[in-house]
Amino acid sequence: MPAAQEVATARAPVQANSMALTEAPKSGNNKPNGRPVVRLLVTDTELVQREAIQFKPMDLERVVKLFEGPFSKDLIERHMKALKKISKHYYNGILLRDLPQIMKLLNISATKIEDHRDFIDPVCDVVKLFSLPFLKEKMSDEVLYAQTVAESLSQLGCLMRVPSSQVRVQICNSVANFYSPQSTKLPTDGFQPTSVTYKLQMAEVGGLAETLVLSLAIVENNLQEKLALLRVLQLLSGTPENCKLMARAHAARRICSRLNDADPSGQILFRSSEILWNLLENGPKEEVINQLSNIECIYALKDSFVRLLTNGCRHHDRQLRNDLLVIATLIAENSRPPMIESGFAKQLILFATFSEVKSHNPLVKSLKLLHNHEDFEMKKLLFNMLVVLSKDLSTVQLLCDGKVVLALFNYVKANEKHGVHDWPAARYEDLQLHAIATLSSVAPLLVEDYITCQGNTRILLFLEWCCSQDGFFGQGNCFHGTGGRGNKHAQMRYSLRLLRSVVSVGDETVNQDLCDQGAISQLLGILKKTISSAEADNDAVLLEIQCDLLFILSVICDPDLHRKELFGSEGVDLVLQLLKMDPTRFYSGLGHNKLIFCTLDCVWSCIIGCFTSEDYFLEKEGMFIILDLLALNLKSMNNLVLGILVEFCDNPKTMSHITTWRGKSNEAAPKLLVQLWKQEEEELGVRRDNYGRIIDAKKPLVGQTQEDQEFTPMPASSFSIAIMEVAENIRAKIYSIFSKIGFENLPGLSALDYVTLSVISRYLDFKAGEVWSEIRMELKAENIRPVTSDQEALDVIERAAENISKLVATHQTEMIENHQQLELLEEQQKYAEIKVNHKQREIVMKSWDNFLARTSNYEALKKAKRLQEKSIESSRPKARPQNTTVHSTQIPNLNTTVAFGPVVTVESTPSRLTGGPLADTELALKRVPIRGGALQKAKGVKMVE
Repeated sequence: MPAAQEVATARAPVQANSMALTEAPKSGNNKPNGRPVVRLLVTDTELVQREAIQFKPMDLERVVKLFEGPFSKDLIERHMKALKKISKHYYNGILLRDLPQIMKLLNISATKIEDHRDFIDPVCDVVKLFSLPFLKEKMSDEVLYAQTVAESLSQLGCLMRVPSSQVRVQICNSVANFYSPQSTKLPTDGFQPTSVTYKLQMAEVGGLAETLVLSLAIVENNLQEKLALLRVLQLLSGTPENCKLMARAHAARRICSRLNDADPSGQILFRSSEILWNLLENGPKEEVINQLSNIECIYALKDSFVRLLTNGCRHHDRQLRNDLLVIATLIAENSRPPMIESGFAKQLILFATFSEVKSHNPLVKSLKLLHNHEDFEMKKLLFNMLVVLSKDLSTVQLLCDGKVVLALFNYVKANEKHGVHDWPAARYEDLQLHAIATLSSVAPLLVEDYITCQGNTRILLFLEWCCSQDGFFGQGNCFHGTGGRGNKHAQMRYSLRLLRSVVSVGDETVNQDLCDQGAISQLLGILKKTISSAEADNDAVLLEIQCDLLFILSVICDPDLHRKELFGSEGVDLVLQLLKMDPTRFYSGLGHNKLIFCTLDCVWSCIIGCFTSEDYFLEKEGMFIILDLLALNLKSMNNLVLGILVEFCDNPKTMSHITTWRGKSNEAAPKLLVQLWKQEEEELGVRRDNYGRIIDAKKPLVGQTQEDQEFTPMPASSFSIAIMEVAENIRAKIYSIFSKIGFENLPGLSALDYVTLSVISRYLDFKAGEVWSEIRMELKAENIRPVTSDQEALDVIERAAENISKLVATHQTEMIENHQQLELLEEQQKYAEIKVNHKQREIVMKSWDNFLARTSNYEALKKAKRLQEKSIESSRPKARPQNTTVHSTQIPNLNTTVAFGPVVTVESTPSRLTGGPLADTELALKRVPIRGGALQKAKGVKMVE
C-alpha cells in the first residue's frame, strides 16, 4: 500500500541515524583495550517522538473547486490524482473539520463512476480512511463537529447507490471497522484520535442503520455485497437506537422475506436470524412482530425451518433451527392467522407429535430425533407452540387432525423404567411435565378426543401412582419441576391442573365419568394426605395442590345431591380442618389466601344443599368458624362468607348457632352484622347523620359513588346501576340474614344499633323505590312521556317510597329521643347515688367531730353522758311486773359514753405449770407432782376417788 511504503521510507533514515549514533569512533580517544565508547543512547520514547509526523493541512477547497469548476470538472486524470493524494495525506485519519469537504468530493466522484470506472480504486482508498479514528485538534471538537460528522456518516451510507460492487463492499467493511477500530499508524503532532465510541454514537444520530437497511434492495442480486451488508447490520443491531432506526425502515420484513436466497455458505440465514433476534430483543417488539407477520415472511420462515429440520445435520444447523422456531413462536403469539393460512401451523403440529403418533407424511417418514440437547430444546419449543396455537379457535380442527391429545397422553403414565424412552431421566421428566402442562391448554378444546383417549382413567391412574410409595424420585431441575425434587409433587401438581382445566368446561359426561370411577373418594384421600403432610403449611406447591383438589370437588359436586352425599362427613371434616387455619397466614404469600377461598367455595358447593352434611357441619361447630371468619372483617371475603350464611339460614338448626355465637369481645352475631352494614354504607358514601338517621328521604340507600355515576339509558337485557349494586356490596345479604333471624328482641344490640336496624328492615322497600326512580330517569333521558294513568302511578309510587323513608326517619328520631331520655335518667340516678355517698361521708365526719369534742371538752362529755342516760332510761319499759327484783346495769359515777358492763378478767395458767401444749395434763384424774418446773406423770401415785 502507498501509505505503508511511505511509513517505511520515513522510518529508514531514522533507524540509520540511531545506529550511527550508537557506534564508537575507531580513532581518537580510544581506550587501550580497543572497546568502542558510546557517546549517545536513544530511548524508545525519543525514537517515537522523532518519528512523529508534522501534519500539514491540505487545501481541500481548491480540490473541491477542481471537481466543480466549469473548466476543470472534466479533468478526470487530475481528479483521480487528487483523490490518491487525499488518501495518502490522510492515511493516519481524517480531521473532523475536513470531513464535509471529503464527503463532498466522494459524492461528486460517485456520480462519475458509472461513466469512468477508473474512479473505483481512488474512491475505495478514500472510503477506507473511514475505518480509522477521526482526528481532533481540541477536546471540544467532538461536540463542535457532532452534527457534521453525523451527516457525513449518513452520506457514507448513501454511497451504497454507487453501481460498483467494490465500493459497496468497502463501505460495509469501513462501517464494520467502527466496532473494531484500527489504531493510527503514527502519532500526529498536535492531533488526537477521537474516542472509540464516538463514531458509533454519530452513526446512531445520523441514521446510518436506516440508510443501510434501505440499501438491501440494491444488493439483493449480489451475494458478496449482501453478505457484507448483513454483517454490518448484524453489528449495528446490537443497540436499541439502531434497532429503532432499522425497524422504521422495515428491516424485519426485508430481511426475513429473503431468508431462502441462494447461498452455498449459509451465512445469509445465519446473519439474518441473528439480526431478527436483535431486533426482537432490542427494538420495538410489537412493530417488529407486525412486520414479520407478513405472509411472505411466514413462508420464508417455514421453508427455512423445514429445510434445516429435514436436511440439517450439523450442530449449528440445529441451533439455527431452534432460533427460527422461537421467532415463529413469537409471531404466533401475536398473529396466528398467517401461520394457519401458510400451512406452517399444520406442519409444526406434525413435527410436535410425529415421535408419539405414527404418520405417513413424507416430511417425517425418515425423520428421527437424536435425543441431544438441541432436539430436546426443539421438542419443548414445539410443545410451547401447541399452547400458543390453542389460543386461536381456528386451530382446533388442526389439533384434532394431528391427534395432539393422544400424543400428549403418551407422557401421562408412571415413570417406572428409566431410559425406556431413550431420553435421560431428567430430560424425560421435563418433557413429561411439559406435555401435561400443554394438555391443560389443549384438552378443554378437544373434549371428544379427551373422552376417546379415556383421559379421566389415565389421570386417575397417574394420580394413584403419584400417591404411591415406590422408588421414583423427581429431579426437580426444570421449570415445571419446581418443588418436586425427591418426591412426586410436580407430577401431582400438573396432573391436577390438567383435571381442573377439563372439569372447568362443565361437560356433564366428563364429570359423571369421574364420579363413576370413584374420583371423589380418591381426591378426598389425596387431600387428606396433603393436609397431614408436615410441609403442608410452608410448601407453596402443596398449597396449590390443595386448592386444585378443592376446586375440582366443588365443580363435580355442585349440581348433584348424590355427589354431595358422596362427599359426606369425611369431606366435611377436611373442610373444617382447613377453615381453622391461622388467619395470620392469609398474608404469607405462599397461597393460604387462595386456599381459604377455595375452602369456602367447597362449603358452598359440596355441603350446602345436602341436609345430612349441613347437620354434620353444624354439629361440628362449623357455623361458629364461619362467623369467626366474618368477624375478621376481610373486605375480599365478607361477601362470600355472608352468602354462605344466607344459604345456611334455610336450615332451621342454624338459627340457634347464630344467636349463641359470641366474638372475641363478647359481641353477638346481630351486632356484628349491624357493624358491617354501617361500614359498607360509610364506604359507599350513603348520607347519614351521627346517629345513623336517614337524611335524604328520596335516596335513602344511594351512596355518593353511585350518585356520581352518569346515568345512561340501558337496553332491556342489561342490569341497571341499582340492580348491579345489589350484587356488588353486602347489604342485600345482611338484609336476608336478618329476615331469617328477625328484627326484634335481638341480643347484644344497643339503641343506636336499632336505629340502623330500622333501615335494614326496610331495605327491600327502599330498593324498589330506587328502581322506580331509575325508570323515571330513563324515560326522561329517552324523551318518553308516559300516558296520564302511568304518570299518576309513577307519582304515587314515588310519594309512597318517600313517605316510607320519612316514616322510618321519624321512627328513628323517636328511638334516638328515647335513648337520650334514658341516658339522662341514668345520669340522674348516677348523680343521686353519688350524692348519697357524699351524705354518708358527711355523717361519718360529723360523728368523728362529736367524738373529738367528747375527748377534748369535759362539758361536752357530761352533756353527752346525760343524753345517753336519758336515752337509756326512755328505752326501758315503764310498767314492771310485781315481786321482781331489778338490778342496775349501770356503774355509777362513770364519766364515759362508751358501752359498759361487768368485766371478768381471766388470766391463763403459766406454761411452767402446764408443761406446754404437748404435755399430758389430765389433772382431774391424776395428782401430778411438780418436777423441774413442769407437770409430769409420776409412777407410784395412787388414784384418788
